[in-house]
Amino acid sequence: MGEAADPRRAVPRTDVVLGDPAVADAQRRLGRAVVKRAVAAAQQRVRAGELDPAGVVGAALEALPATACGLRPVLNATGVLLHTNLGRAPLSAAAMAAIELAAGTCDVELDLASGERGRRGRGAVDALLAAVPGAADAHLVNNGAAALALTATGLAAGREIVIARGELVEIGDGFRIPDLLTATGARLREVGTTNRVRREDYAGAIGPDTAFVLKVHPANFVITGFTSSVPVAELAGLGVPVVADIGSGLLAPHPLLPDEPDAATALVTASGDKLLGGPQAGLLLGGPGAGAALVARLRRHPLARALRVDKLTLAAFEATVRGPSSPTARALGADPGELRERAHALAAKLAAHGVEAAAVESAAAVGGGGAPAVTLPSAAIALPECYATALRTGTPAVLGRIERGRCLLDLRALPAEADDALLGAVLAVPCTS
Repeated sequence: MGEAADPRRAVPRTDVVLGDPAVADAQRRLGRAVVKRAVAAAQQRVRAGELDPAGVVGAALEALPATACGLRPVLNATGVLLHTNLGRAPLSAAAMAAIELAAGTCDVELDLASGERGRRGRGAVDALLAAVPGAADAHLVNNGAAALALTATGLAAGREIVIARGELVEIGDGFRIPDLLTATGARLREVGTTNRVRREDYAGAIGPDTAFVLKVHPANFVITGFTSSVPVAELAGLGVPVVADIGSGLLAPHPLLPDEPDAATALVTASGDKLLGGPQAGLLLGGPGAGAALVARLRRHPLARALRVDKLTLAAFEATVRGPSSPTARALGADPGELRERAHALAAKLAAHGVEAAAVESAAAVGGGGAPAVTLPSAAIALPECYATALRTGTPAVLGRIERGRCLLDLRALPAEADDALLGAVLAVPCTS
């Protein structure tokens, strides 16, 4: 092969490609190393005869990710409002703006008036206490399991926790409440049977070694039939602290979730990224008197430092609680009639483009370990099953569900402003049924 035919001579120089304005802008957003790898890959395609030399800049830019983060946005059309694999609660615009503010330098632990060190997370705690008037003190850690682990470590290491057998639950991904509790050095005293427990079962188990009684809400399953349990209020007079792990983070009763416990009770542990609609966080709330004293005690425990939340979480949490309704709250309260109208409009637009689509009734769920017995009336677009994979791997990615040989795109967890993106995503992918 002569020198004139050597493809290596046609490859644009790396410094020339990196100097292209569009490539230089990508370096500012993504970093030089990421962009240089994409350029090198495009240059190699020229050497292999797969790409024209003039196409190196375009090919390199096309291969670059949208951000320096490997995560991809996903349209949640599963009908599960709090999808664990999709990060549970999507944040409100107010929370995202708060994160952007906190990403820089901010007064997270500084009293600007005095110039002295301030109490970390004061704004988030104040917002939480204002939202739960029955709570006298609160503390945040990095997730719901951490809140329970801190409580067990701080109050029950080397002592007993009294818990009903039917509440020894597995919380997901193989993690189990009893394993979490015993890992803290506590011992479990099981009472009752799998399906029934009475107040006298708890009373008979309490002794000098009892640290507290634990009530765990079985958030991801339902036992029906011949069952009985004891409300937290009936356990309060047993002479020992009562800890209620309510899981889902519902701060106040909700008409659609009558059986879901809320935060206005006992010493409570809960999650921030479920029904509360905020970032991943663990909540500890205590009522006046003993409950508040226990929270204050746990705040000063050495483990609390290891479990503390960062400034981004504190900012997003405060904005969620103080700010406008979260996307989770709006999805939970969505009007079924409006969902049906959206589904029919989208199906008609898809059909006009030759897509086999129909609006159908659907049933959505809360998800995220909350309200397992509750179904929420919804509406969906039914497509041929072949769309499921094509949409999941497309841009933007769309996650639906397969039901009876169809791909259903449920609208309950999708805001109306996402309809155009959903329509474009369906029209952009091929499907051969």
